[in-house]
Amino acid sequence: MVRRFLAETSPTERVRELAEAGAAGDPVVWRQMASQLGLQGIAIPEQYGGSGMGPVELGVVMEELGRALYVGPFFSTVVLAGQTLTTCSDEAAQARWLPGIADGSLTATVAISDRDLGFDPTSVSTSAKRGASGWVVSGTKRFVVDGATADLILIAARADDGIGLFAVDGSDPAVRAAAVGTLDSTRAVATVELVQAPATRIDADGLDTIARSAGLAAAALAAEQIGGASAALDASVEYAGIRVQFERPIGSFQAIKHRCADLLVQIESGRSAAFFAAALLADGDPEGAVAVSAAAAWCSTAYSKASKENIQFHGGIGYTWECDAHLHLRRATVSTVVLGSPAEHRARIADLMEV
Repeated sequence: MVRRFLAETSPTERVRELAEAGAAGDPVVWRQMASQLGLQGIAIPEQYGGSGMGPVELGVVMEELGRALYVGPFFSTVVLAGQTLTTCSDEAAQARWLPGIADGSLTATVAISDRDLGFDPTSVSTSAKRGASGWVVSGTKRFVVDGATADLILIAARADDGIGLFAVDGSDPAVRAAAVGTLDSTRAVATVELVQAPATRIDADGLDTIARSAGLAAAALAAEQIGGASAALDASVEYAGIRVQFERPIGSFQAIKHRCADLLVQIESGRSAAFFAAALLADGDPEGAVAVSAAAAWCSTAYSKASKENIQFHGGIGYTWECDAHLHLRRATVSTVVLGSPAEHRARIADLMEV
């Protein structure tokens, strides 16, 4: 169902138009996703207007969004902010913001690290101070996904009692966001500067919430990467069947067959890893952390390889702007560092397993 919907509303031509316009997404499609399919609320509890499903079902949606190179605030709003709010222990914050995410009326994002797109709290230097009228947050967050358009920004900031999570109104004059160009024009990021921005503290144990939501986000991103890798492989196979060389389709050559088969094995292995990790997280299994990093490392590599092979299979035309192959290569390259590189995740596995 999601694949059919995206085929109608997010074809490649529309992806290019939205990317060139700033990657903010199509508000009409965003409302349809909420009202007709209920995608924004798929992993939000029923008492807050969601479907009450979990990481596995969210992974199904993310895989299709990755396949279609969807342009819009789903990753930032539903995966990053939605999962962070669902994970936190602050019921007042959940009741205040989750219904808006579920019905599509609120867009949101998360800014943890001060220096990159990750969830590493050790780099946080943004400060939070309690004043006479409440909390205020000051600092600069770089590479915030959809940071220039989000209605709500969940900020990690350092208070006197440690790192906490704070909710900031994205439209407040004390919040200054500037779009930043990256290799991937289908996913908008921004630098967000906060100058004594009024904030609401949403969780007493910010570090624990950050750790849990980071795992959920990484599992969802892995599913998105596998969707993109599948689309790249499909494009490679399709072209190999119509491109004729030496009076026969290039797909009939054994070397091409082997490369396609290798990609298929890597992608199917990544899909199993991504959904296994999501299933463990859904069950609260302590082995979920290892499974998430294994999926993140594998799926990042699979997407990168599939997108590069897609360009190789297309030959000279694959290097042109008119060919869509470069869109997946750009998304794959940036996604590799969004929530940690494969090398960082392998190192995390070694630490978790005490190797």
